[in-house]
Amino acid sequence: MAAFSCSSFDHETIPARTSFTTWTCQRSKNGGKFELKASNVRPAGAISLQTEGTRTHPLTANPVKTREKESSLAFRESREEESTLSIVVLGASGDLARNKIFPALFALFYEDHLPENFMIFGYARSTMTHDELRKSISKNLTCRIDKRENCSEKMDQFLKRCFYHSGQYSSEEHFLELDKILKEKEAGRRSNRLYYLATPPSLFVDAVRCARRRASSLSGWTRVIVEKPFGRDLESSRGLTRSLRQYLSEDEIFRIDHHLGEELFENLLALRFSNLVFEPLWSRNYIRNVQLIFSDDLGMEGQGRYFDDYGIIRDILQNHLIHLLALFAMETPVSLDAEDIRNEKVKVLRSIKPLGLQDVVVGQYKGCSEGNASYPAYTDDPTVSKNSLTPTFAAATLFINNARWDGVPFMMIAGKALQSKRAEIRVQFRHVPGNLYNRNSGTDLDKATNELVIRVQPDEAIYLKINNKVPGLGKRLDCSDLNLLFKTRYPSEGPDAYERLLLDATKGEHRLFIRSDELDAAWAVFTPLLKELERRKVQPELYPYGSEGPVGVHYLAARHNVRCADFSN
Repeated sequence: MAAFSCSSFDHETIPARTSFTTWTCQRSKNGGKFELKASNVRPAGAISLQTEGTRTHPLTANPVKTREKESSLAFRESREEESTLSIVVLGASGDLARNKIFPALFALFYEDHLPENFMIFGYARSTMTHDELRKSISKNLTCRIDKRENCSEKMDQFLKRCFYHSGQYSSEEHFLELDKILKEKEAGRRSNRLYYLATPPSLFVDAVRCARRRASSLSGWTRVIVEKPFGRDLESSRGLTRSLRQYLSEDEIFRIDHHLGEELFENLLALRFSNLVFEPLWSRNYIRNVQLIFSDDLGMEGQGRYFDDYGIIRDILQNHLIHLLALFAMETPVSLDAEDIRNEKVKVLRSIKPLGLQDVVVGQYKGCSEGNASYPAYTDDPTVSKNSLTPTFAAATLFINNARWDGVPFMMIAGKALQSKRAEIRVQFRHVPGNLYNRNSGTDLDKATNELVIRVQPDEAIYLKINNKVPGLGKRLDCSDLNLLFKTRYPSEGPDAYERLLLDATKGEHRLFIRSDELDAAWAVFTPLLKELERRKVQPELYPYGSEGPVGVHYLAARHNVRCADFSN
């Protein structure tokens, strides 16, 4: 405890603080003078006034220079220079690793987003040498069109950082061998390790157990990226989470759906929360319905084995579109920090009414011929059962039971082998009250309401449909677009979704990854529907390969007064 006279102390005599200090001015026991007393006990609810690079004087609030922050930063920077990032791709011999993960890591390396000391280890059951791995992944490495300088040189540098180790996913002995090799490469530096589970879900728990017990970092952090699917229903998802949590904390688990790393998610936040014009309209008072669309113009193309076990509802609606809906409909978060955003998303998910059979239409594409071209049916795929009832198309109407969105239908549409490849959100606003420009002037505003479209594919864009008067002597209206086409406004090639997600994982940023309670809330919406579909063996409506999908989707939309999106614009 230090004491100073209130009337005659020298500012410079106040000692530098090494912990939170409370200063009080009180009369001394002799009753003659006031004394300033310091205590290292933090009062309840107290807030430190110390800011970066300065210490605030307790009475005058004048900043007092201190070197504590500078020395702390210098120490942290030196520790970062001494650390090594080791990325281990489990399932390195598979298509996902070869076509997506390694190319994304190379792009991050090319853009100098990886630390100076890093290495990448492929791990799989296949027997392979380092050179064979490098030759395999080099076929898919490319440099962006606008950044071709030293491309070959950069590729060579990257490939020299890539190594391979063969082993079983359930063998702690094999992971111990991996750990020894990693330690040799890390050369005594502080070790940070990122594991990517690009394996079938049945191998997740064994691989995590072995990695945690035999090959986790003892001096830095260990994180694990888990690929979808995260279970088949609420019960199995919770079981997987419990199993992973035996070896990892929630902060160490990064549940990835690569669609969540697309620019659409980032743009949705920026569009809504940085533009005053949209937030006041973002409610049931002005929005008529919202459509979330994900369509693919390709069929299975030999990849039916995985898909037939899960189907379009688990693969796209529950894993992707439901999280896009939550991001769209959530309240304003306290900040853009991961936990604040995910807290708001969970509130939305918990407010959604679970789906029943009456809320959905399911379909499956059939074969067809067009001219000289012939297109196979889903069940023609050699990896799919001839009697499969797995939906390749699903449309569902969801409602959010809260004050902002009560009564607004959110319609999800997703399918394979459709007319076009498309990923977008379409927001249809209510019609103008009064409708001054009625049918007598040639325009029915009930069919020409404003519409906001946020699109990722085919061409990334944000556009708003508005009504304007056609030039001339009449009063006829026309619908026009206020269009932001990204390839025109921003011609440089943007990052791939995997690049963004991998970089976030190395930084410990969870914003675009799925938290366990988010996962539970999403499965709670779809699990009753999935059980009913399987119990009743519901026959999906057939639709031709390359068409707009089942006719039933239009009846579902009409039931909720939703005008289905026109894919021609």
